[in-house]
Amino acid sequence: MTSSGDILWEADINRKQNSSMTQFMSWLTTKGIHTCSAWEDLYNWSVTDLDSFWRALATFTGVIFDCPAQQAYIAPKPNKILGANWFPGATLNFARNLLLADDDRQAIVGYTEAGTGFTRSELSFADLRRQVAFCAAGLRRLGVKKDDRIAGVLSNTKEAIIAMLATTSLGAIWSSCSPDFGVEGVVDRLGQIDPKVVFYTTAYRYNGKLFDCEANAASFLARLKSLQFAVAVQHLPDGSEPPQKNYGYKRYTWNNLLALDPVEHIDFLPVPFDHPVFIMFSSGTTGVPKCIVHGTGGTLLQHKKELMLHSDLKQGDRLLYFTTCGWMMWNWMASALSLGTSLVLFEGSLSFPDLGILWNIVGTENVTALGTSPKFISACMNAGIQPQTHLKGHVPRTVLSTGSPLLPEHYSWVYEQVGSDLHLASISGGTDIISCFMLGNPILPVRPGEIQGPGLGMAIDVWSDDCQSLRQIKGELVCKKPFVSMPVGFLNDPGGKKYHEAYFDFFQDYDTEVWRHGDYVEWTAHGGIVVYGRSDATLNPGGVRIGTAEIYRQVENFPEIADSIAVGRQVDGDTEVILFVKMNPTSQWNDALIARLKTMIKANLTPRHVPKEIIHVTDIPYTRSGKKIELAVTKVIHGEPVKNVGAFANPESLAEYIQIAHTRWGIKD
Repeated sequence: MTSSGDILWEADINRKQNSSMTQFMSWLTTKGIHTCSAWEDLYNWSVTDLDSFWRALATFTGVIFDCPAQQAYIAPKPNKILGANWFPGATLNFARNLLLADDDRQAIVGYTEAGTGFTRSELSFADLRRQVAFCAAGLRRLGVKKDDRIAGVLSNTKEAIIAMLATTSLGAIWSSCSPDFGVEGVVDRLGQIDPKVVFYTTAYRYNGKLFDCEANAASFLARLKSLQFAVAVQHLPDGSEPPQKNYGYKRYTWNNLLALDPVEHIDFLPVPFDHPVFIMFSSGTTGVPKCIVHGTGGTLLQHKKELMLHSDLKQGDRLLYFTTCGWMMWNWMASALSLGTSLVLFEGSLSFPDLGILWNIVGTENVTALGTSPKFISACMNAGIQPQTHLKGHVPRTVLSTGSPLLPEHYSWVYEQVGSDLHLASISGGTDIISCFMLGNPILPVRPGEIQGPGLGMAIDVWSDDCQSLRQIKGELVCKKPFVSMPVGFLNDPGGKKYHEAYFDFFQDYDTEVWRHGDYVEWTAHGGIVVYGRSDATLNPGGVRIGTAEIYRQVENFPEIADSIAVGRQVDGDTEVILFVKMNPTSQWNDALIARLKTMIKANLTPRHVPKEIIHVTDIPYTRSGKKIELAVTKVIHGEPVKNVGAFANPESLAEYIQIAHTRWGIKD
């Protein structure tokens, strides 16, 4: 087992020199923009001279402007972050920047669960551009124009990418969620944004089962009062069309729409830099989801920075990110097309027919960069999966992980089981910024349990509650300066009140505006970052602040345990740590295991970390993007209602926690 601070991997000299990060540094020097001999110099400049950095970045990453700006940044009022003006006067089109390639190379390879396995499809860059043209022309025939809102309730297939690009080519605004959302979950989101057109999946397969979406779709479409057109994207498995009915809107199939006006030319509409491109939704686990509006230029430039410089993706590379259309990583992944990178889409269950399927596809398709999660890595570890037997000799150059903290044990497993010479990059940010605050870096060493460092241009810090900067002490993740991918605002938020409350009210007594992200983190001695979980889910036994990820790290050492969730229970003015544990099917729950858990947690952490109670459960609640919902369990064990369960991947799991609260602690609804 490696220890904290050990270097697990570092690129050799050739790989460093050929990385886009190093090439960016050399380019800055050659152009006389800035001389930086090391990463630290580059980062410090990027958060000091915001105008020069973001202007240079837009040029180096190849952002195509219809009308360029003379400057990148006009500062807000003193001591403010809100009100910054990015690339004033500039215009561009999002889809145009993603459709620069027009050749026979594979743009999208799709794997979709079907029957006893997966079907494979592919689309060249030329065909992608052609189908986007047909889709955009069809939408224009339906009257779609700039600022209209178009939504998708779609599987992660090529049609979702095409519909998004067609929408943004017209200057319209795209929003999406996945077809496994319940009716209320869809209405809670799309009902707030008033879409004119909704694309929806008619049926899909998951874990060997067929899910017919027509009934759900009929229910949520009927409740969207703004809806004028619906587009049924996938045919039913037998190839027949769903039955026609009398709807309050006009319904097309995907092929019908593309045949309305099959012209191959795309008129990309230029829009201002801060014109909305995406409406994203918060998780909705504590209330109705917030509608977060992101701008065209800021989203594009931030994504190109992270994909090109921090992830070192290039033309000809192949990216597979396991995601759904309801998670911001789908939007992030799609932007890789702007680099000439091919996308390998995966639509189905990661455990069907077994956990080797994803590794098989990575090997078959020579995937350059794989995007996954700690949850998947843990599942592979617990199941004894050996990726090298599935990869057929191929090793991805980069493995990206997000969704929750990547633990040291995960790092060790990846380097032992996947490949010793790959860049393992834990990345962390969120829907709020549609990008990352801290992430990988191809020219820095990888250490267990640490994110390598901050993103360029992201002036992050770790603060105490009294606004003191902390080093090697846990605290709140903050950002002290503006950045391009800050939301344009929240929808239906007059005066920006909800937006301000979400990110700027926590440190309101401080004389300068800072973005408080809600993550509980720590700077390491090496300038890396360790994430301990959401700060609103931290535990406070005896007034000592504990990150849930600290406890999860210890639980990971027990192969008998499949999963766990830690929460705090308020008792007599103090907090008791309660740990719920889900066992692997072949293992047994007993008092000896409880004793071993408590002993290890006490020995490796502190007595304060030791749970007051460790309770066996059959399932752990998750969001649809794979995050444990600690706040929901906390509410349940205190007898508080949990709203918007449509945001949960497995809402039925809460019933067990409600029963435990009733029988164990006498909690009533």
